[in-house]
Amino acid sequence: MSAASVLALPLRSPASSPSRNPLQRLHTRALKLQNRREALAVPSPGSPDPASPSQQQPQPPRRPPARPPVVPAARFRLDNLGPQPGSKKKAKRKGRGIAAGQGNSCGFGMRGQKSRSGPGVRKGFEGGQMPLYRRLPKLRGIAGGMSAGLPKYVPVNLKDIVAAGFQEGDEISLESLKAKGLINPSGRERRLPLKILGDGDVTVKLNIKARAFSSAAREKLEAAGCTLTVLPGRKKWVKPSVAKNLARADEYFAKKRAAAAEAGSGSA
Repeated sequence: MSAASVLALPLRSPASSPSRNPLQRLHTRALKLQNRREALAVPSPGSPDPASPSQQQPQPPRRPPARPPVVPAARFRLDNLGPQPGSKKKAKRKGRGIAAGQGNSCGFGMRGQKSRSGPGVRKGFEGGQMPLYRRLPKLRGIAGGMSAGLPKYVPVNLKDIVAAGFQEGDEISLESLKAKGLINPSGRERRLPLKILGDGDVTVKLNIKARAFSSAAREKLEAAGCTLTVLPGRKKWVKPSVAKNLARADEYFAKKRAAAAEAGSGSA
């Protein structure tokens, strides 16, 4: 029964029916509730109208406003650091029932070697037959060619020495070239010796000290009257026992050479 039909029923006084049925009691309660709502809705003569815009109070929002989208230019800040969208994906769970979509055989098929447990076969395995990497012929030599190796000297050309402005009689060494800013070795090259190359011509007499000279550079420098000094190389470290044996071998061969020279002079 609807509320309108309940309100339309006739209301009897308590004296006429001392024992009212539940339907009448429900009708009475509905009338009281309706009268109470009407009394609350009608304002008093001196009270302000709650429906007026001036008396309306700002209602707080039900939920906090949505976070503004992150601008790509201002993304990386301490308050909004996070992974890129789409970089975090939930892993698919396999073998959790047929209804999960990857249950039963978990996508590995019915039977066979690829459906068994364990790490599986190694890379390049073809079931026991001759694999491809063994069927192909072997390549001779070094793949890509042999590398040039690490540099052994700090090279400087004759034209660079002339352009640096050295005067006649100046001494040219690794330290003087560094002071002029002609070379600036770094890292491993700081321990390498100097080598003079023959690109360019020299017209002044210089005193050059280097570890090595190219054949072209030596010819040009000697033709110009320069003084060339070949610096000794760094002595290679050897074990003390090996150094002792080498010294004994040098002494032995020196005695043999001296004896051969004496025998030659005595026979003459």
